[in-house]
Amino acid sequence: MSRVLDDLVALLSLEAIEENLFRGVSQDLGFRQLFGGQVLGQSLSAASQTVEQARHVHSLHGYFLRPGDATLPVVYQVDRVRDGGSFTTRRVTAVQKGQPIFTCAASFQADEEGFHHQIQMPDVPGPEELKSETELARMVEHLLPERMRERAVSAKPIEIRPVTRSNPFDPKPCEPAKHVWFRADGALPDIPAIHKYILAYASDFNLLTTSMLPHGVSVWQKFMQVASLDHSLWFHRDLRADEWLLYTMDSPWAGNARGFARGSIFNRQGELVASVAQEGLIRLREDWR
Repeated sequence: MSRVLDDLVALLSLEAIEENLFRGVSQDLGFRQLFGGQVLGQSLSAASQTVEQARHVHSLHGYFLRPGDATLPVVYQVDRVRDGGSFTTRRVTAVQKGQPIFTCAASFQADEEGFHHQIQMPDVPGPEELKSETELARMVEHLLPERMRERAVSAKPIEIRPVTRSNPFDPKPCEPAKHVWFRADGALPDIPAIHKYILAYASDFNLLTTSMLPHGVSVWQKFMQVASLDHSLWFHRDLRADEWLLYTMDSPWAGNARGFARGSIFNRQGELVASVAQEGLIRLREDWR
């Protein structure tokens, strides 16, 4: 693994400090608040560490309650809600400064035979034909906000290659849909849970901004206040986060300073490995201009 990927795996591993109580370090990605993908991945890690290995997470539903502080660790309290005959349920609360910043419920199930169908993977260019977000950022480094510049052009644990591109500094209204390829930047251990933590972490990139596309605004514009409000994630099969995954997203609605987006994640074989939905704040702040 690369150093930055090794750091991410360590970030998602957590320290057990008491029964059902875990602590995770934080990373500063240059946003106004703690990156939501961090608490998603760490919450899933905390919940998973209290569940027998034969059961695998199939869904996670969470709410972002307060902006997190990227300079402070996060404590995760796990409530063992139910251990049933087929399903296991956990509730996780992420805490900073004595206040909850995120809460979620996660459900786990053992492998079971059943009906199967899925939607078809979109026909888009493969990742080999595309530049990464980091390469694209280096091409416009001089235009990036100073607080974001160094992180935008440095090595990252998740490599993202956009299929659909727009100019974030001069956005034009367009269809509320996009596709990106992503993968961990290096080989990961053969531990299925780690690949799901990584996917949970990466699922918060790009999704909410899809709801901004029809309005000709971008997260890079200083008058936009953008933050995740909730996040739902369903795992449909085992996956490898260190192999290319296609994240296809659309936004069927926005209103009342909120945007709604949904996503489907496919592997290179065209298998649907996960589905995502998110609503977030996309508020125009005239006082920030």
